Amino acid sequence: MANILISDAEKTFILHGVEDNLRCDGRTRCDYRPMEIETGIVTHANGSCRLRLANTDVLVAVKSEIDIPPLENPDEGKITFFVDCSANAAPEFEGRGGEELAMEFSNTLEGAYRSRQAFNLKNLCILPQQRCWKLYVDVLILECGGNLYDAVSLAVKGALFNTRLPKVTAALMDGGNVDLALSEDPYDCVRLQTESIPILVTICKIGEHCVVDPSAEEEVCSSASLVVGVSVREENAYITNIRTSGAGSFHMETLNKCLELGKSAGQCLDRVLLRVLREEEQKIGNRLIGQTEIFGFLR
Repeated sequence: MANILISDAEKTFILHGVEDNLRCDGRTRCDYRPMEIETGIVTHANGSCRLRLANTDVLVAVKSEIDIPPLENPDEGKITFFVDCSANAAPEFEGRGGEELAMEFSNTLEGAYRSRQAFNLKNLCILPQQRCWKLYVDVLILECGGNLYDAVSLAVKGALFNTRLPKVTAALMDGGNVDLALSEDPYDCVRLQTESIPILVTICKIGEHCVVDPSAEEEVCSSASLVVGVSVREENAYITNIRTSGAGSFHMETLNKCLELGKSAGQCLDRVLLRVLREEEQKIGNRLIGQTEIFGFLR
């Protein structure tokens, strides 16, 4: 997303590399760069995750409060996204420069999570029509090095995987009052169902070909890009939402190929991410005794 100035010769070099299926860093058009992920690092949050994808660095924290269910869906909870672009992430984020981009991220995430098949808000309901959990997902972009949508969505899923909600006992008393009792035992908690939570996959059109995980330089060379929300359920990938940007366009055949590429990449990312998160969870004891482990994947 950052505005990077590159020469025409550099653009030509990148374009020819994509045509030959050999990008500047040695990847093919379908390869992702290595990532590092760490969860549970924000102590006062219900869940947190930090993800680094090359030079892109994202921190996500999830906080919760008890609220009243929405009138139109009285048996569901709520989830809201707030994105903040650090002024240190890119020069154009200084002042109010990152507000428009932050709003785009928030809207895209909300669109991806709107489907009940992707994230079932009924799991956040405590007592229908009376009380529910409301999740605040705060995203902080610390550094911008390309492919922000993918990095943000992966970090959000990691933070929700790490989220623990106190176990609540609710009862409706006489007079319509609600009696809530929250467990004070930190181990007596409820986890979210995160298996089908969507992942965003960015596909950039460079020349006549499309690539995943574009670097900042490749984003400059792209005529159009497609952000696809992918939810994996029972080993099948489903598209939850689509967002396009750029002055260029996609031919129908190219668009179909991009969607299939997005589904395939999203399914692979989801499988590896969940595996790494479960591995880290099994080794959480190392963190409890003061040792911090950072888990890399897609190497």
